Parts: sequence; C-alpha cells; structure tokens
Amino acid sequence: MMLTALGLMSGTSLDGVDVALIETDGRQIKAFGPSGYRPYTEGERSLLRQALTEAVHLSQRDARPGILRQAEQAVTTAHAEAVAAFTAQHRISPQEIDIVGFHGQTVLHRPERRLTVQIGDALALAKAIHIPVMHDFRAADVEAGGQGAPFVPVYHRALAQSLNREGPIVVVNIGGVSNITYIDGLDTLIACDTGPGNALLDDFMFRQMHQPFDTAGKFAALGKPDEAWIAQALKLPFFSVPPPKSLDRNDFAGLKLGAVAPADGAATLTAFTAAAIARVVPLLPKRPKSWIICGGGASNLTLLRMLRERLAPATVEPAEALGWAADAIEAQAFGFLAARGMKGLPLSYPATTGVPIPMTGGIIARP
Repeated sequence: MMLTALGLMSGTSLDGVDVALIETDGRQIKAFGPSGYRPYTEGERSLLRQALTEAVHLSQRDARPGILRQAEQAVTTAHAEAVAAFTAQHRISPQEIDIVGFHGQTVLHRPERRLTVQIGDALALAKAIHIPVMHDFRAADVEAGGQGAPFVPVYHRALAQSLNREGPIVVVNIGGVSNITYIDGLDTLIACDTGPGNALLDDFMFRQMHQPFDTAGKFAALGKPDEAWIAQALKLPFFSVPPPKSLDRNDFAGLKLGAVAPADGAATLTAFTAAAIARVVPLLPKRPKSWIICGGGASNLTLLRMLRERLAPATVEPAEALGWAADAIEAQAFGFLAARGMKGLPLSYPATTGVPIPMTGGIIARP
C-alpha cells in the first residue's frame, strides 16, 4: 500500500528545516510531491550553536539541561511552523498525510559511547500539526552497536534504481558532514561518512567574514588551497578506516589553519572536503563510474570543480541535473524512512552503519 509521507530534516549545517512530500510504499517511490524550506533565524542559529557546545557534556540521550531545553522548544516550534506553512501553501489537509518523518536536530553523535542525541519534541509536534509523527530513527541502531549514520542510503538506492545506469554509482550528500552511498546493482549497498562537509567551511566563513556560508563557492574560488595542510589532515586515523563509519559535526573542529588569508582558508577547507570524499575510493570494492552530489554542497561550484579534478575519470554531476530535488533529498528520505518504519522494513544494514543485523527503527507519536 502506498503512503503519503511528509519528511522533515534539520541538518548539521544549522540552516533551517527542509520539508518534502513523497508517495511511497517504503520500497519504491511512486511520486515526489512539493518541497519547502523554513530557515532558522539568527537567534535560533545562535541558540543551536550554544546547544551544540553544551551537548558535549551529555551522558544521557533524553537529558535536556540548561540551554538544551530551550533549543529543543525552538526546534519543535520551527518544525511545526514549517509544516503549517507548507500545508497551507499547497492546500494539503492533515488528513491527507499518513505519517510525518521527524529527524530532529542532532546535537551530539558519539556511537562509540552508544549515544546519539537529536533534540525535538515529537509528541508536541504531532499535537501541533494533527498528524502522527515518526521520530527517533537512529536510537535502535546505535543501541545495537551500529554507527547510527548515515541513514539515507536506502533512499539513495531507491533513487538510483530509477536511473537505469551502469554501476557502481555513488551518491554523495554534503551537509555539515559528508556521507556517501555506494550502490552496485540491487545487492551491494555500502555507506559511510567521509569527513567534513560544509561545517568547517561554514564555521570559518562565520568567524572570518560574518557570513553563514560561501555562496556558490565564490570566495574559495579566489584563494589557493594549502595542499600540504590537506595531506597532513588526511593522515588522521578516521580516513583510513573502512566503511561503515560516522562522524559528529564537530569532530574536525580542532584542526587549525593557522595564519592564512581568508580566501586561501576557504579554498583549503573546500578542497579538504573534496579530498576527504576522494579518499574513500580505495576503501570501496570497485572504482565508481559516476558520482551524484546532493545536499547543500551541490550548489558550491568550486567544490564541484574540485571533486571533478579528484575523481576523474568518473563523472561528477549535481543531483539537480538528473531531475532530483537536491535540497529536498534528505527530507524526502525521512518521509521514505517513516514509510519503511511503518511497514517494519529495515532502515539500516551491516554495510551502512555496522549494525549486526538489518535494523528497523522509529517510534510513532500520535496527536
């Protein structure tokens, strides 16, 4: 049976809430609906940055001390407003939506401690929007010893199947962190985080230029990457570990550029993201033939150019070029995952998160 699912995603880039409607049975995609976006305000971003700092001290996943409670309320309100604006704009009634997939805002991801924390009150959201809400997608995976990320690979596979092209295909999602899904036919699905996505660059742009990100990579295009610094950074143990593996948004925050011109710093961090993605190639079963880039990084033209240079002779193309809604893919994925969760289908696998057996997940909060 096909379900109408509304996926919500607030990523590690802290930019805002993505909303996307999808019609699916949890295996195939019947139709894409519209998508929408509700940006975080400066005040909300500032609150979330504080929450990220305070979350480092968490030892229990349901604890919300201090600023974290306030941040959770802000995240919940932003998601409720995003859904209300989306349904009003597209004249969709709550009764037309079977399930909402609510990821929440990740503030801490420490799978080695069997701990992953996403803030957001699903019950309050369900009551506000009058639709059942599936949430807590990652907890069961982490509890079972998995990495709890990445979770989008099953959706990437469904998208790739519709392309009808020869594999291996890699779908790269560049959010705060970058992750890949390696797809080779129906049987081989491998996934992992590869390293930094936009987080290091966004934080650098915010500190140096008081801008939330480098629009289209224009600033990095003016600078020159420090290849020696990148080569040194790639010696960190994470980069030689085979998949599956995952990261917290701030795992590379300790890397310091030193005294560099701002444009050179932006160029170096952009090239580091590209080099970290390319570094995964020797760890894959076969050399990929095509790379499809989605997430916020897909609109960074400098990053795309650097990826083409480092991944040649494979093709590198933004998801938009294939007719995919690049900015909405993660939101669509959590709608898809909610449909899978309702049908008891696996959300994660040994080769995507390192979990011992294929795992279902998600908890439903009803209005």
